[in-house]
Amino acid sequence: MINQLLDLIQQYDTIIIHRHVRPDPDAIGSQGGLAYLIRDNFPGKKVYIVGEESDSLRFLIPMDQIEDDLYKDALVIVCDTANRERVSDDRFASGARMIKIDHHPLVDSYGDPQWVNTQSSSTSEMIASIYQSHPELTLSQEAARLLFAGIVGDTGRFQFSNVTSDTFLAAAALIRQPFDRQSFFDQLYKRSLNQARLNGYVLEHFTLTEEGVGYMKLSEEIIRSYKLNTSDASALVNCFANVEHLKAWVLFSEEGTVIRARLRSKGPAINELAAVYHGGGHPLASGATVGSWEEADRLIADLRELCKQ
Repeated sequence: MINQLLDLIQQYDTIIIHRHVRPDPDAIGSQGGLAYLIRDNFPGKKVYIVGEESDSLRFLIPMDQIEDDLYKDALVIVCDTANRERVSDDRFASGARMIKIDHHPLVDSYGDPQWVNTQSSSTSEMIASIYQSHPELTLSQEAARLLFAGIVGDTGRFQFSNVTSDTFLAAAALIRQPFDRQSFFDQLYKRSLNQARLNGYVLEHFTLTEEGVGYMKLSEEIIRSYKLNTSDASALVNCFANVEHLKAWVLFSEEGTVIRARLRSKGPAINELAAVYHGGGHPLASGATVGSWEEADRLIADLRELCKQ
């Protein structure tokens, strides 16, 4: 699959890389890391990365603003996105050919070819394996920094069960490049004073049920009272993750007419439950969307039943 991917990259002069909406470090890390890997090794190519900006992750790499006509003869690569509905920038289907690179469970077959490896910790680890399997390729500091960011983000700093020996080998290959890891970690986990105060509010007010389900509901009014947005609030999903007896948890954050739900688990698989509520993801980390607080209560009830079983 890696050789096929490299052959296709060789065939196209213009390459446009997408990823999912509301990006996390792996989405941007794999997107930007792949872009640098291509630029560094195929200097004649025009490579662009597109999608909405994320204020908290802007320090990783800025997005490109491109015209529609660039898609006409372009190779489009979509990273870290299980289904088409979640691709950021709907022009992704306008290219001459599309490739999917992802590590989520397969829920939507799109792209030709599709490189899907659910055993990989992250899409960034998959991109890193391109360099690992082809030692003749150049890996720049920027490519290494971005791919390392994606691996760190999706493994929770190598704490999650998705970490394998391949994950550590990939990270070891990346940190041989002398990028500033301390600066990266400082920026990745930086919190504003208002986020820190909202973090305290969540710790004081979240609910833990007898089944081991933790949940927190953040209305738009509460979020705005801290002068924050939904993305800032959602980033606090793991702030009570280490509480004793917790099995699975969900943080709800209201955004206009919808309510975003971030689900996490220490055991029970939650991705099928997330799919019922217009979402999806990994067995232990998923996202969903509900239309009302009543629907949020139904999700909580389902999560309680799942943990009870």
